[in-house]
Amino acid sequence: MRKALLIFCAVCMISFASAAQSQEQGNMRLHGYGTYGLRYHNFGAGAGIEYFFADKFALMPSYTFVFPEVGKESNFSADLRYYVSDGPSQMYFMAGYSQTWVDTQPDGAGTKRNQKGANIGVGAYIHLTEFIGLSTEFRFQSPHPREVGFRVGLAIPL
Repeated sequence: MRKALLIFCAVCMISFASAAQSQEQGNMRLHGYGTYGLRYHNFGAGAGIEYFFADKFALMPSYTFVFPEVGKESNFSADLRYYVSDGPSQMYFMAGYSQTWVDTQPDGAGTKRNQKGANIGVGAYIHLTEFIGLSTEFRFQSPHPREVGFRVGLAIPL
């Protein structure tokens, strides 16, 4: 399942590529980011592709590897974003689907969980140069571990 999601993201990057910083239909951005959860203080790293299917509306599938102190954790999210501002600083509200895979022991002998839920949050895309922008997000995820966290990274228009 995870490989299929990564392949889907790669195909989307190649298929729909166009270069623009605006929020117009058909535009895309590639995101690379780091995460930090405020409840369990776990760091993570991930990537995603944002596709504008209509003006000011985007879909953002993303995959994140989380680095807990013990075990393994990863997350897939598919979020709908609505941009409320345009220009060099673009603010948005988001909501979406989230699925988290957790293995409590690194050797595979621990408890394995596969939980589904929702995301809600707010974020901003800040135009830095013609070819790169800063992506920030504050979000809540309902699947385990049910925590509020930050995403900060870079976005490249395709």
